[in-house]
Amino acid sequence: MNRRPVKLLTAAALTLVMATGCSPADAQTESASQTPSPDRTQQEVTAQLEAVENEYDARVGVSAIDTGDGSTVDHRSDERFGFASTLKVFAVAELLAGTTPEELDEVVTWTQADVDAAGWTPVTEKHVNTGLPLEDVAESALRVSDNAAMNIVLDEIGGPQGLDAALEEAGDPDTEVIDEEPELNDVEPGSSDNTTTPKAYTADLQGLLDPDRVSVDDRAVLLEWMSDNETGDPLIRAGAPKGWTVKDKSGHSDAIQNDIAVVYPPGEDPILITVLTETEDPESEDGPAIVEAAAEAVLGSFE
Repeated sequence: MNRRPVKLLTAAALTLVMATGCSPADAQTESASQTPSPDRTQQEVTAQLEAVENEYDARVGVSAIDTGDGSTVDHRSDERFGFASTLKVFAVAELLAGTTPEELDEVVTWTQADVDAAGWTPVTEKHVNTGLPLEDVAESALRVSDNAAMNIVLDEIGGPQGLDAALEEAGDPDTEVIDEEPELNDVEPGSSDNTTTPKAYTADLQGLLDPDRVSVDDRAVLLEWMSDNETGDPLIRAGAPKGWTVKDKSGHSDAIQNDIAVVYPPGEDPILITVLTETEDPESEDGPAIVEAAAEAVLGSFE
């Protein structure tokens, strides 16, 4: 799981040879014994995440994978959490994969009633009379999490049921997309509606890297729209090691605070990470701090 100690192994072995006269094989054995095993790393991260849960009276679900070597970190990764607005990544990805540039250039329109019903609409509320190109609508769904924009995207791909079917066809039977915005934020106790698992979500993120599912050009657009997202500043980005690039999509509703991201260590393959959280108190303002702390623990284990 830990990349950098492996790269330092030869140097460590050489130091032992020069200092003690032991053989390279002995030095390799000594260095390997000092490198935490994957199980030990997982145990350390689990302990850190349990401490976060206890401190904030919260439930934290995490799934992360290093796409370079396949190492993983998980915590409550098979438990269900409400996904909130993180779902917009997969709706927009499905739209990009299924439309031509000409179709994205077409202007779409909506009504004031659509805006009023959606809740958070910082872009669409300003263009009720004129509409916008579909591409701009999709970008608004990701960059500023515009709810009416998300509903327009959903309409283009067959509604919530269309997205649910697309995710299932791509290998995710766990994510249950039932409603559009803002109802998709509602999660009833004991129901799987409008929920996912961290493991399913991270697998969905990994699927977006498959050129057979999302073309290289469409993926570049998607990741660009996930970049410099202000709503993500206090979340995974805040917990990432210095110098790492984070492209994310957050989601928040009452007790739910989530963030999913493609994270780029300098010169390394990306790490895909899902952090889904839920506090006991729906009025709590601790959500960003919980996600930051979880991201710091998980991403730190990949350094």
